[in-house]
Parts: sequence; C-alpha cells; structure tokens
Amino acid sequence: MPINITMPALSPTMEEGNLAKWLVKEGDTVKSGDVIAEIETDKATMEVEAVDEGVVAKLVVPAGTEGVKVNSLIAILAADGEDVGAAAAGGGGSTAPKAEAKAAEVPKEAEKPPAAAPAPAATKTLDNGNRVGNGISPLARRIAKEAGIDAMSIKGSGPNGRVIKRDVEAAIASGGAKPVAAAGPAAAASAAPAAAPKGMSEESVLKLFEQGSYDLVPHDGMRKTIAKRLQESKQTIPHFYVSVDVELDALLALRAQINSSAPEKDGKPAYKLSVNDMVIKAMALALRDVPDANVSWTDTNMVKHKHADVGVAVSIPGGLITPIIRKAELKSLSAISNEMKDLGKRAKERKLKPEEYQGGTTAVSNMGMMGVSNFAAVVNPPHATILAVGAGTERVVVKKGQMVIVNAMTVTLSTDHRAVDGALGAELLGAFKRYIESPMGMLV
Repeated sequence: MPINITMPALSPTMEEGNLAKWLVKEGDTVKSGDVIAEIETDKATMEVEAVDEGVVAKLVVPAGTEGVKVNSLIAILAADGEDVGAAAAGGGGSTAPKAEAKAAEVPKEAEKPPAAAPAPAATKTLDNGNRVGNGISPLARRIAKEAGIDAMSIKGSGPNGRVIKRDVEAAIASGGAKPVAAAGPAAAASAAPAAAPKGMSEESVLKLFEQGSYDLVPHDGMRKTIAKRLQESKQTIPHFYVSVDVELDALLALRAQINSSAPEKDGKPAYKLSVNDMVIKAMALALRDVPDANVSWTDTNMVKHKHADVGVAVSIPGGLITPIIRKAELKSLSAISNEMKDLGKRAKERKLKPEEYQGGTTAVSNMGMMGVSNFAAVVNPPHATILAVGAGTERVVVKKGQMVIVNAMTVTLSTDHRAVDGALGAELLGAFKRYIESPMGMLV
C-alpha cells in the first residue's frame, strides 16, 4: 500500500511552509530517519526525516514551491515489494474518502431552494457622474486638499472613474472644481473614520515614482512575519522607555582576566567572553532580583516567570531573529558565551529549531558594535521588556570634583507599561547597572 508523506507542522503555529529542496529523487530507497527534504518556515530552514521505509515513487510537490499547507501531500513512497508505478498512481488515497463524502453532499445541497441573491449596494452618484465608491487616489486627494477644492466634484478618468492626479490638476487649471464646503461639527465627526486610511496601496505608492526607477522585490515569509509582529507590538503595547548610563571599566578588566585564563581545548581557548555575553547574564540576574519585572501581560492574568529566558537579537540576511538563552540566570558566563556562539551561527544559517527562538521572557538588542550610541527597541510580545544596548565609548565624567575619563555605554529599557511601570523599570535598570559596574557579582 502506498505511503503518503505530508507537509509536517514544524511548530505549533505553523500553517504553511516552503519546500526548499528535495534531498532524494524518484526511485531512491529511503530508511526511517533519512533526511529527505528541507522545509523553510518564516524564520528557519529545517530538515525533514522519513518515518517509514520504502522507495520514492513520486515527488508530488516540486522543490522551490512556496506556501505548501501543513498536512498536504508532498511525496509518495512505495512500500517494500510494492510496484513503484502502481504506488505513484495510487498514492494520495487517504484524502479520497473526504473528497467522495463532499461530493455526496452536493445533491442534498442542490435540493435546497436557492437563496435570494443579495441586493446590490446603493452607490451614490454625483451630478458629474463620478461615483463616490470608486474613490480618489491618495496623491489626488492631497493635491485637492492643498488647493482647497472638493475632489469629489471632479470627474475621474482613472480605472472605474477613480479620480487621479491629472484630473485634479486639470480641474485646478480650468477653474472647474468646486471649493470644499464648510462642514459642521456633526459632519466632521462622521467623516473622521473615513479620513484615517489603513495605508497606501502599492498602486498609490508606485504612482509617486517614475517608471523604471525601481524594482519590485516580493516580501518573503520572514519579512512578512517581522512586519506583522512589529505592527502588533506598536498597536497593542503601550511602550515606556527608561535610559541609564553605565560604566564599563570594571567589566572590561574582568572580561580580559577571564579570557586570558581560559583553558585550551583542541588547541583553542575553551571560551572567549564578549561584552554582550556579560550583558545577557547581567540582565538575567537583574530579572531574578526584580521578579515583578520578569512578567508577561495577558488580558486576565499577569504571567510571572520562574526563570529569565533571554532572547538575543541576531541580524541575519533579510531580517532578524532572537535565539533564546534559557535559564540564563543559572548559567555561567562561559556557558552563555559558547551557547550564544552556537545559536548565532545557526541563526545566520537559518537552522534554528522553533523552540530555540520562540517564547522567552525578555530580550537584548545590542547595536553598540555598529557604532550606535543609543536607541529604543520595540518590545517583542509576549515579552514585557527589551534592553537596547549602545556603544561603549570613552567619556569625561566628574568624580569627587575631578574630571576623569571612563568607558561607558547608554542602555535603554523599553517596557510594556501594562505590566512594568516606570518605577519598576527603573528598579530593574538599577539592578542591571550594579551587575555591570560591579561584575564580580555575576561570578558568585
């Protein structure tokens, strides 16, 4: 009997994926555990292993196919001793009963009296024949507004009577457009919702540029996901920001001492700490010390986390991803360093597993190595906090009435104000500052 191979769900939320590559071809013999394909999700490329043994009878979905639904048929195996041609022709049978059942229901539906067709919606037509429903391009609306004329009094020459730029310019030049009528408070209030566009259409955007001056690059799954989550964050999370300067001299000295004493393994140091590794540890310990800030917001409960799972923003081609150091408050600096190197490497190769970048209780975004002095990051739900780390630079400060030069950096904590108030955010940053400026506390 043919064995159907379907698109696997590589994470609890996955609905579809891209079949990036087949690692087998028709006629190949596969065993349980053999890697047969690579599947791309929005954030990672993962290998798919065969569960059963057999011969590849048919590759149903070609390599490079995008948007393959979870549980849809992608390949057929012929079982041991089964004719490959017959298996290829007879595969996919598991979906046939559903199709037959659906077909059997059609006559029953046909017996029902047909539903009355909905009446067409009324369309308001102006004296000049322009239909309100056809709309006005954003550029034409802006030009009309600046000129103080009523764009709806202009006859449109665009698709389906749409008022476009040239219509407004022609009306202004000929003096044939009506001025905008003064609207009373009630009229203005009723018009307000329509005046808040959700965003410019691609057609409207492209009209602002000359033809041939641009290329269209389709959004990939990662960019769509990033856009969706950032929009969700800014629309639903009331952000609050707290910044503080922290001195780095003691931390840099301790880092150099630890790295110089690292034992060798296979001819190389067993670890090499970065400033970012120590920032991760300090943030985790700060959340341990201020547990009320180690939370996530839900509509019914405050989720108080028992451990600090710190996500770390990693830039990869086409976007970014946040692999997570789990239970970071319990791990040594060397363990965090080596784990971060492994996660960062596999993140850039898009080889992370979903459980390695989903979840977490907070995040760190470090743009200091890019020369950025300070910035504010966007909270990544379900987190309630994210720490933005700027560059460490030499600065002149006053200590005991004397000017001295210190290495310092600016960090900014973005918080979900529903869960972390200003005073609590300041307390968390104070704890973080203490660990950075007195880093021996991270070793005990």
